[in-house]
Amino acid sequence: MRGRGNARSSRTLAVSWRPATWHPRLDMGRLSRPRSSTSHRNLPHLFLFFLFVGPFNCLASYSQATELLYSLNEGLPAGVFIGSLAEDLRLVPGEAGRQDQQSQPPERSGAEPSPPLSFSLASRGLSGQYVTLDNRSGELHTSTQEIDREALCLEGGGGAAWGGSISISSFPASDSCLLLLDVLVLPQEYFRFVKVKIAIQDINDNAPQFPVSQISVWLPENAPVNTRLVIDHAAMDPDVGTNGVQTYRLLDYHRMFTLDVEENENGERTPYLIVMGLLDRETQDQYVSIIIAEDGGSPPLLGSATLTIGISDINDNCPLFADSQINVTVYGNATVGTPIAAAQAVDRDLGINAQITYSYSQKVPQASKDLFHLEETTGVIKLSRKIGGSVLQTHKLTILANGPGCIPAVMTALVSIIKVTSRPPEIVPRYIANERDGIVYLKELEPVNTPVAFFAIRDPEGKDKVNCYLDGEGPFRLSPYKPYNNEYLLETTKPMDYELQQFYEIAVVAWNSEGFHVRKVIKVQLLDDNDNAPVFLQHLIELTIEENNTPNAFLTKLYATDADSGERGQISYFLGPDAPSYFSLDSVTGILTVSTQLDREEKEKYRYTVRAVDSGKPPRESVATVALTVLDKNDNSPRFINKDFSFFVPENFPGYGEIGVISVTDADAGRNGWVALSVLNQSDIFVIDTGKGMLRAKVSLDREQQSSYTLWVEAVDGGEPALSSTAKITILLLDINDNPPLVLFPQSNMSYLLVLPSTLPGSPVTEVYAVDKDTGMNAVIAYSIIGRRGPRPESFRIDPKTGNITLEEALLQTDYGLHRLLVKVSDHGYPEPLYSTVMVNLFVNDTVSNESYIESLLRKEPEINIEEKEPQISIEPTHRKVESVTCMPTLVALSVISLGSITLVTGMGIYICLRRGKKPPKEDENLEVQIPLKGKIDLHMRERKPMDISNI
Repeated sequence: MRGRGNARSSRTLAVSWRPATWHPRLDMGRLSRPRSSTSHRNLPHLFLFFLFVGPFNCLASYSQATELLYSLNEGLPAGVFIGSLAEDLRLVPGEAGRQDQQSQPPERSGAEPSPPLSFSLASRGLSGQYVTLDNRSGELHTSTQEIDREALCLEGGGGAAWGGSISISSFPASDSCLLLLDVLVLPQEYFRFVKVKIAIQDINDNAPQFPVSQISVWLPENAPVNTRLVIDHAAMDPDVGTNGVQTYRLLDYHRMFTLDVEENENGERTPYLIVMGLLDRETQDQYVSIIIAEDGGSPPLLGSATLTIGISDINDNCPLFADSQINVTVYGNATVGTPIAAAQAVDRDLGINAQITYSYSQKVPQASKDLFHLEETTGVIKLSRKIGGSVLQTHKLTILANGPGCIPAVMTALVSIIKVTSRPPEIVPRYIANERDGIVYLKELEPVNTPVAFFAIRDPEGKDKVNCYLDGEGPFRLSPYKPYNNEYLLETTKPMDYELQQFYEIAVVAWNSEGFHVRKVIKVQLLDDNDNAPVFLQHLIELTIEENNTPNAFLTKLYATDADSGERGQISYFLGPDAPSYFSLDSVTGILTVSTQLDREEKEKYRYTVRAVDSGKPPRESVATVALTVLDKNDNSPRFINKDFSFFVPENFPGYGEIGVISVTDADAGRNGWVALSVLNQSDIFVIDTGKGMLRAKVSLDREQQSSYTLWVEAVDGGEPALSSTAKITILLLDINDNPPLVLFPQSNMSYLLVLPSTLPGSPVTEVYAVDKDTGMNAVIAYSIIGRRGPRPESFRIDPKTGNITLEEALLQTDYGLHRLLVKVSDHGYPEPLYSTVMVNLFVNDTVSNESYIESLLRKEPEINIEEKEPQISIEPTHRKVESVTCMPTLVALSVISLGSITLVTGMGIYICLRRGKKPPKEDENLEVQIPLKGKIDLHMRERKPMDISNI
């Protein structure tokens, strides 16, 4: 894979095309080397030859063209790098030149450079919409036209053709989508025809979508448990692979259903509804839920639809009578066709399963059947002929209610016939309320004592006394209307509620002294009024959602009920004024969504109101509160307070001492915000206390061994997957004065130096050279002579800053002999300076005539009085201060020089002794070698002989 910027592309070199018929071997060395004069002369001819012959041979070798395959995500912006044809075809001038250097003929080495390569599309076509090709470099980039894989391959479809500049190819079997380009590589003498395939990779940019918003399925109420029912309207997702629909779920399973998903050979997933409980249509005939389709993208996208599960009826109920027996009275002068009773049975089933037919039992006498007709479908009993004098006074009618496949229900009607000799009274109604087709309509919530109707009782017999009363249940009252006789007023006694009862049936009954009874049935239908506001199932709707949700994520479906009927009970849902703008609420379905991604670190809790408003006039509404908690997701890496931490620690710091605190925070919550610290390097020396973030050193640190440490500390949170970050820790060790000066020259108290009597005053004699491993003022060195012995040792002085020893006064005849100077080398350390001492031996003489004598003098313990004189310390470090970092190379160099000098001096001594006939010095003789530094090495000193020092 190769990418630049946000590019995500890959390339594959498929077939190399080099036809032998006319195309020359592609040798890119020719592009970078000069050609001979012969090639210059033949170039026009070759060009014409290729111009006319090339197309025919190109067609002949069409199937052998070079192919390149790239991979690119859809939806990338303009300018994203796809691939370099020059590099992938190995046409880079530098590389090609190196490849052909070996095969280039010698005579062409002086030719001019070949013309540069040129890349072009075979034809323009649609290429400018999706890709751009750099003619010089051969680089492919995305253009300003965004690539939409679904628009190209699912809608565009079709086969691919190489002849065009760009083509579209879709292969459903492999879910591949290709953009095809034909590219020409010029100049003509290096012509190459390249086929470029760009595989467009799918991204999860489409959410699943159901073809319909309302899905209805039906199940019989006797469906057994584990019954499977396919949901035909499966969700569709233009994305492919894991970005397509992966699973389905229900928002509410009602404890009766579950979902299963089956995948066919083409990878399509179909949801199946599975029955998990016993169904009963008479208990509940419909279940409503939300079916959600989810794809496999990261993050996943959702689509939803309303799923209505209807329960179809089966004949599992039989007709039943409310009463097993009724008593009916019929007057002898009753009119033929008058209904005298009704046999009403009930079947809880629906449709054909609830059809009831009525019939008389075989036990009913034929005479009774002829007198009283039973309607087969309605169960109404009517008088079918006039009642004669010979008719029986009592009839027992056994009525059967028959249902499909059921045992008939039985009811008995006892009919008593009362013979009369006069006419009954008459009830004449006069309605005050609205009446239509024998039904009186009243509005609910009518005030008490609302008049319904007047009733006038007329007695044809002229009797003055007629009694009247109201039969039936309901909030009604029938009272005489004064001062008129036989006038009655029907009125209400209390407010009526449509939601409690919508229909009343009462009867006004009148009878006279002759015993005549007359009934006038009054049917009252209440009209609904918008007297009920919608009611939420929950006044506080508590929701949770994980942060970084997908746009338009489903939150919940609001449910509110309204006891009113019709449009007065139709509910619309609205967000309250305190709801943020990125929350949406469907006014019809009540589905609450959030249109943007929520960030818990920005805001964790949302609280706002929602309204349910009915369609009455005026409308009524109720309010509920939505409390949304955004759950944490591990989307924040631990963050160090500083990118770089620096700590200054004195050297010799005790082990496990506290160096400093590494402060780190994580904006996530809970385990996602728990941070563990660890040292990535130098963990054998340093450790971090995770709880406090305290950095500690396991061992004591020595600045002279290492003056600074660079650590990398990693912070890892407790999320799944865990996120991490690193910080750089620099530990600088502060110097303390724990090293005394180290004298490098002279190397021993037994060394000596010959000083000639002719040495002029002010001339340098030798030097003391010392270093200090400490730094700063701890390494500032001062030199002083604290003890002297000899004929006149005060003739020599030492420079306190450089350590150079010079002759102060001219040497006299009495000054011959050994002068011994005890030099103190002190640093300027705090709180107390450290020092070293060294003995400087100077032998004043014209020559060294007896080395054994001088060495014997050196072996004697000198009697030197120590001078209590403090050295004058230089304020600034000089070149003699050597840092611990630079001391080691110097010491190594000195050691090498010393070994070489000793070897050379020993060899020369053996040679001199042999020439003088003397024996070489023994190994146990403790002779010291003077090794001056910084260009002051001399062969006389290497031979362990005194050196003449003069002003020359």
